[in-house]
Amino acid sequence: MAEVSINHEGGGDSGRYVAEVEGSEETGHLDWEARGENVRVATHTIVPPPIGGRGVAAKLVEALVADAREQGFLIDPRCSYVDAAFRRHKDWADLRA
Repeated sequence: MAEVSINHEGGGDSGRYVAEVEGSEETGHLDWEARGENVRVATHTIVPPPIGGRGVAAKLVEALVADAREQGFLIDPRCSYVDAAFRRHKDWADLRA
């Protein structure tokens, strides 16, 4: 299976987690916007069909969750995919805004 690497771009008022898949020019992304000092609103998760089915969206959400734990912010999962991931992972409940 191709390796997926996640990079975070931006900060402050908004940002984007970008997933690069080894061997593909396509990228996936998860966008967020700040709400106050301690909440990031996950607004969109997009994975193009050519790199779909490889767990890319899950890895994007996992990167956001890992940063929330490390940096101490909460997540408002407005994106339907992120919301579904939070419902599947009960252990993330403490990070939900």
